[in-house]
Amino acid sequence: MANPSPADTTPTTTSSTTNPPADTSPADTSSTTNPPADTSPADTSSTTNPPADTSPADTSSTTNPPADTSPTTNPPASTFPARPAAPRTLLLAQLCNSVGDGAFYVTSALYFTGVVGLSAGQVGAGLAVAWAVGSTAGVALGTLADRRGPRGTSVLLALVTAAAVAAFLLIDSFPAFLAAATLYASAQSGLAAARQALLAGLVASEARTAVLARLQAVLNAGLAVGAALGGLALYAGTRGAYLAVLALDAGGFLLCALLLGRLPAPAPLPAVPGRGGSGTAVLRDRPYVVLALLNALLLLRMPVLSLALPLWIAQRTAAPGWTVSALFVLNTTAVTLFQVRAARSVTDLDSAAGAVRGAGAVLFAACAVFAATALPGLGAGTAVTVLVLGSVLLVVAEMRHSAGAWQLGLGLAPADRVGQYQGFYGAGVPVARTLGPLVVTTLLVGGGPAGWLLLGGVFALAAAATGPAARWAARTRPLPEAPPAVSSAAGRP
Repeated sequence: MANPSPADTTPTTTSSTTNPPADTSPADTSSTTNPPADTSPADTSSTTNPPADTSPADTSSTTNPPADTSPTTNPPASTFPARPAAPRTLLLAQLCNSVGDGAFYVTSALYFTGVVGLSAGQVGAGLAVAWAVGSTAGVALGTLADRRGPRGTSVLLALVTAAAVAAFLLIDSFPAFLAAATLYASAQSGLAAARQALLAGLVASEARTAVLARLQAVLNAGLAVGAALGGLALYAGTRGAYLAVLALDAGGFLLCALLLGRLPAPAPLPAVPGRGGSGTAVLRDRPYVVLALLNALLLLRMPVLSLALPLWIAQRTAAPGWTVSALFVLNTTAVTLFQVRAARSVTDLDSAAGAVRGAGAVLFAACAVFAATALPGLGAGTAVTVLVLGSVLLVVAEMRHSAGAWQLGLGLAPADRVGQYQGFYGAGVPVARTLGPLVVTTLLVGGGPAGWLLLGGVFALAAAATGPAARWAARTRPLPEAPPAVSSAAGRP
């Protein structure tokens, strides 16, 4: 299932996002400190003496111009390092932590209840508290990435996430679980924001959505592999198997930190004069806040596949139980194969707003199709067919919404506060994770077909309002300025 941010690989989403082959777009081709000289026909400065102009319109001179004796210089360093190794390294880092996450997601509930001895209620309450804290920590940690550098902050938070996962190996009580889960959620939220800021500093704006789409595809592939490994642990059912999964996930984040540390370091951006140094400036940016709230409403789609549909299929349709697994595989496979293609047309704010608007209409159609599966007299085979159709619509909407949301969230964030803004924009994920299950189960399981139509209407309205909100935000932005050149040092931020 596609996520707003491929870097976010936290539970209850299967996409992830986070987030394919190395990006070879023109915006990401320099591999040296100084890019090669431009040898296009329009630039003849590389020759010592320009050729004589022999055009009929200019015959007044019969001699060549004097030789150009000015020193030859390379063009200025690119604003972005944009070298092929950067997206490739981001992809490898995404793959490393997503495999471990996939294994952790499918085994964690049984580990916490069956091995640690917590009740299901304690696990649910603890995760709700942890993600509530994490959603607020993301803004502060994103601000840290803006001020101290996104690469160093990303490495630090990847290490903290690894430590939090390792702490799950040692917990034996609810307070210990709550502390470890809160550390995990906070580090994950901050890591997602810092990685978005890191990507923004390494990849030109016109290529970011394409790179994020590749990260999303890699994320889904990694989660699928990890889920298979987690299935082996579930089959074994031993304490040692569960502990091995946790060790795998912690090791994945350690390797992720190592890979992120090898990336070039974008120079920390100084605060723009007149803006002040507040770490909560995003909260005063009303159009961006509105845009983030609309995105959070659209993210209520996340628990539809993981929670609402399994309950709906079991209680309201004649479809067999294995349908749940089949729809999950369909969703994950589609995102892995087609997310890059779905994001290809999203290149600016207008196309992003159009993608989100279209996603809202498709989400409404998907909800209407799911509602139809409760019609009386619908046999098992027909119910499965209708559910597959609804799931295809759902995954198409997810991919288009993700592509549009990435472009809007990054494109409208001030260059010197990408981390802070992404921390706030990305808070929609833990909010949807915390409140989404309650909302969708109340609407869908309790409300029946009417609940599906109501939820679809919310999606359509939120998506339709996204375009005006994006234009409002764009009108309040100053003219873009080129950020400073990227530091050539690869060792320290």
